[in-house]
Amino acid sequence: MKRLEQPGPASLTRVQGRAAALRAVDVVLPAGVSLLQSIADVAYAHGADSAVLSFESATLSPLAFVMPALSAEPDHVAYFSERHEAHGVVNVEGGCITFGQKDGQPWFHAHAHWRTSTGVLQGGHLLPNECQLAAPLPVRIWLLDGAAFVVQPDAETNFSLFQVVQEPRRGDGSDALVALVRPNEDLCQALEALCVANGVRRAVIRGGVGSLIGASFSDGAIVEPPMTEAFIRAGRIEPDDSGELRSNIVVGLVDNLGQLATGTLRRGDNPVLITFEIVIEVLERFAEAH
Repeated sequence: MKRLEQPGPASLTRVQGRAAALRAVDVVLPAGVSLLQSIADVAYAHGADSAVLSFESATLSPLAFVMPALSAEPDHVAYFSERHEAHGVVNVEGGCITFGQKDGQPWFHAHAHWRTSTGVLQGGHLLPNECQLAAPLPVRIWLLDGAAFVVQPDAETNFSLFQVVQEPRRGDGSDALVALVRPNEDLCQALEALCVANGVRRAVIRGGVGSLIGASFSDGAIVEPPMTEAFIRAGRIEPDDSGELRSNIVVGLVDNLGQLATGTLRRGDNPVLITFEIVIEVLERFAEAH
C-alpha cells in the first residue's frame, strides 16, 4: 500500500473513535449568509457545537477555495495551492462538511465538487469565511452530542486539524461513532476495525471529509497524483456473505493537478494522506443480531 512519511512523530492511536449520539435536523439554510454562519446558527439553536452534513444542488456566490498541492518545504508532506475564486454563481454537485470549533469560534472543514457559471467542473477545499449561499438550501444536518470536533495542533502532520473530543452527553439520539483516521491507514479497513472493536454490525456513514494518497477504485480506475482532497458521497459498513464486516465507500475527490474523480474505494489500497473525519451512525450491534 502507498505510504508517505509525515514530518512528525506518529501518533500511537491510528484510528480515534468516540461514542456519541446523533440527531438529524431538517432545515433550510438562508441565502445571503455565509455558509459557515448559517450552519453555526442551526447547530447552536439546537444546543450542539459540532455537526456534519452532505450537500448538493446548492448555489454559492462567492466561493473561494484551495486545492491540494505538493509541499515546497520538508515541514509538511503536502500543502495547499494558492487561493482560487470561482466566478459567478456556482452549482455544487456534491460535498461534505465537518462543522466544529477553532479557538472557541465556529469553523468547518469542507470539500466539494461544483460547476461554475461557465460550465467548468471544479473541486477543492472551501474557505469557511469566503463562501455564501446564493439561494436557500434545504439540507439535513446531523448534530453531535457527546463528542465534538475541535481544531488542535497535530504533531504528526504539523497541521492544526480537527480532533475528536469527548463531551458529556446532554440528550437523546441514535448511537454513533465519531472517528478520526490518521495518515497511512487504509480508510476502509480502519473503519471496519473501529466498528468491530465497538461491536457494530451495520452502520451508515453520515459525514466524511479528508484526504487520500491518490485513490484506487473498485472498477480498476486509479488516481495517480498523490495529493487529494476527498469527501464521502455515500458509505455503509456491514457483513459480507462470509459474515466479515466490509466497507462500501463512494468518494469524490480532486487531486493536485486539478482533476476530479468519483468512485467506490477498493479495500486495502486507499491510505489517508493527512486526516479523515468520519461520523458513523450505528444501525445494528452484534448483540442485537441474535
